[in-house]
Amino acid sequence: MKPMLLTDANDIPKGKEWMYETKYDGFRCILTWEGETPTLKSRNDKELTHLFPEIIQFCSDIYERIQPYLPLRLDGELVYLRNDFQSEFSIVQTRGRMRSETSISDHVQAFPCHYIGFDILKLKDEDLTNLSLTKRKKALQKIFNATELPTSVNYKSNKRLQMLETFTNDEHLWNKITVHNGEGIIAKRKGSTWIEGTRTKQWLKIKNWRYVTVILTKYDESNGFFTGAVYKEGELTEIVTFLHGLEDEEIETLRTLFRTNGKQISRNMWELAPSICIQIACISFDGKHLREPRFHKFDFEMNAANCDWNQMLRQLLPIPESIAITHPDKPVWPQMEIRKEDYLYYLQNVASLMLPFLHNRHLTVIRYPHGVPGEKFYQKNAPDYLPDFIATSRLEDIDYILCNEIESLLWLGNQLALEFHIPFQTINTAKPTEIVFDLDPPSVEEFSIAVEAAIRMKAIFDKFELESFVKTSGGKGLQIYIPLPFNRHTYEDTRLFTKFVCDFLCEQEPDWFTTERLKKNRNNKLYLDYVQHQAGKTIVAPYSPRGNEHCFIATPLQWEEVDSSLKPSQFTIPVILERIHHQNDPFRDFFDVGEKQEFESVYRQLKDLLG
Repeated sequence: MKPMLLTDANDIPKGKEWMYETKYDGFRCILTWEGETPTLKSRNDKELTHLFPEIIQFCSDIYERIQPYLPLRLDGELVYLRNDFQSEFSIVQTRGRMRSETSISDHVQAFPCHYIGFDILKLKDEDLTNLSLTKRKKALQKIFNATELPTSVNYKSNKRLQMLETFTNDEHLWNKITVHNGEGIIAKRKGSTWIEGTRTKQWLKIKNWRYVTVILTKYDESNGFFTGAVYKEGELTEIVTFLHGLEDEEIETLRTLFRTNGKQISRNMWELAPSICIQIACISFDGKHLREPRFHKFDFEMNAANCDWNQMLRQLLPIPESIAITHPDKPVWPQMEIRKEDYLYYLQNVASLMLPFLHNRHLTVIRYPHGVPGEKFYQKNAPDYLPDFIATSRLEDIDYILCNEIESLLWLGNQLALEFHIPFQTINTAKPTEIVFDLDPPSVEEFSIAVEAAIRMKAIFDKFELESFVKTSGGKGLQIYIPLPFNRHTYEDTRLFTKFVCDFLCEQEPDWFTTERLKKNRNNKLYLDYVQHQAGKTIVAPYSPRGNEHCFIATPLQWEEVDSSLKPSQFTIPVILERIHHQNDPFRDFFDVGEKQEFESVYRQLKDLLG
């Protein structure tokens, strides 16, 4: 079954007869569900079912709930979500090329995908394609509500089947898409029916083009295509081959330019010395080439020598218009050659991983107005010049900033807030949402003691059947998290547990570990800090930088990484940027795990044991 296809448009249509949706970059897919497990078919009728076992497993798990609505057929997109408005095509494309069950299984663990349903074609064996889109959407929402499936996209959710939300305000949705660097917007006529295999003007796609400046380098006379490159580590690196978007007159001008000023390097290939820059419109970069490139315009003001890889990365991820950036070239970590613009680029990339931990928590930041090292100060109270789009929450005469959106994070980044510290609870509860153990060795040279303590702690948690997570502190130690069910356990409950664990370790290895708060009395032992876990105290957030000269990051780890080779110096901004795009986030399932965590039984055991 071939799906109905969209038509490209340059402008978003207006009017009450239109509805709007986020366009995701993935595999268009028809989901047909008749028996216990559904089948997945691509737009070219290619079988995809075996490639996305996480989707199939989730569907099997909810079979009893969905059974009353079968047979069922949905139209949707297979995606890997980076945030609620952006998906990454290269992840899905990699999965689509896999043949080995082991490779697929490993990829699922690292990069689990979602199926986003946006239309319903069949319900209980009744063909719905001739109904209006509005009626089909209502039928789809009714099923998702009845089966307790998400009716809007949530990238953090492990519910692999979700419904695409519809908007009536196109400007509101477009702002969300541009801020989150999404692919674009889809406009659909409310009265449209679904026609198989037809490209229709009832559904329009408007892309969120990014504009990348490249150096014109080659012309292939055999097919008429031109090549563009940028400098990477001093060498020209080709990133695009294009023809689309050029007018006939522009094509002839460029051909003449190559023949007159260029050098013929083969029968059909001409090469031009780096001099002419142009702007290419594209939707993303796959690591080697710009995707869906088209000529935009000549850029005669750009010096070819300045047309480099870093500029390309920044142009692919523009700063939201709501954020006014001051002094982008200001050195922040001069020893690491990291400028403010580089720091903001880092925050944009980790925002979807970091924001869930900042969400609705009273934020304390440490600002370094002149970079690191230098003057620093803690900031809790929201300044008078806080933008309207940043929310606040008042507690004990302090108006705390709530960093709930990427714009808030970037605004704080522009203020050179380099460290983000959060309490153990949200504004919606007085109870902790996680237990955190801070493992603080005497110095970074004794970091191996923190590794030993972490491994021993995990063994204890495993015995109690508690799932734990670990991260570097970004300084000289490690921090271990045990997520908890929301609003269920008090700080008094958790203190019983944290004290027991720390006292037990100190009894086991009194020469290595201590709970002594005064540094002068620790005798060069690792400090097991459980006293810090209480209301009003804070801890550095996952993925927050630290104000040390080497720009260490408080980095979530896989437990397998916690061994004798582990060092805090391994995790800097450049390393994290590479890491998050090539492996999964170790804290990805943190909140889902917390809701299932059986801490109550552990607490009862300890209470009985300790009297």
